Amino acid sequence: MELQGRLGDIRRSGFGVAAISYDPMRVTADFSQRRGITFPLLSDAGSAVIQRYGILNTTVSPTNQQLYGIPFPGTFVVDRGGIVTSRVFETAYQERDTMSSLIVRLGGRVDAPATKISAPHLDLTAFSTDQTVVPGTHFSLVIDAVPGKRVHVYAPGVSGYKPIALVIQPQAGLLVQDVRLPKPEDYFFKPLNEHVAVYQKPFRIVQDVTIDPSPQSEAALRGVPTMTIRGTLDYQACDDKVCFLPQTTPLEWTINVKTLDRERVK
Repeated sequence: MELQGRLGDIRRSGFGVAAISYDPMRVTADFSQRRGITFPLLSDAGSAVIQRYGILNTTVSPTNQQLYGIPFPGTFVVDRGGIVTSRVFETAYQERDTMSSLIVRLGGRVDAPATKISAPHLDLTAFSTDQTVVPGTHFSLVIDAVPGKRVHVYAPGVSGYKPIALVIQPQAGLLVQDVRLPKPEDYFFKPLNEHVAVYQKPFRIVQDVTIDPSPQSEAALRGVPTMTIRGTLDYQACDDKVCFLPQTTPLEWTINVKTLDRERVK
């Protein structure tokens, strides 16, 4: 359903989409009809293609007649010449990268409601790549930051200044994963004869998170309609004359939480 809901963003970003499953055609056809899927759902009965790509989930025993044959979940990005240009995979079949987070990772744009925040020396736009999630959903929290005129903020790893950092408050049901920032610029401050890594042009912070797919977390989230993720953006800004006091800007994202669709064809 997440793929279906993002078809517009996928196509606007120049991509097409097809999904491959180990399920027989009657199962994929039933799911496609029930859920109104309009992109191709391909049946790899017997998991022949899955095995040729080397992604057969080896953690599932061949004696497990219901699950044996599933792949490690993931996405291949293929160019018009049929060449795989990148791939994103999870280690557990319960987890799934959303197409929205992949589009953002590949430099595309997604249509998502955003919050604009005027922080000291920074204009921020914050959004979540996905507004509805289920246990196992791997998505991203995004912050687009625009420094003020002649202003820079310090990149992670600098010493003597407070580097920019996104801090997500821990909470039950949420797994906080990697955070990605672009490569910083080198800034030479002549009065001190020092070189420091900074951001002085618009830049994007992408924080990956996952809704915990464990049975305990899934049970705890059952009946919970929304989750609010809170955090702070910590940083220090300077211009070409003055270094300002370190800042902490609160942030939050609210998402809808649903249960997994476990219904299968009769």
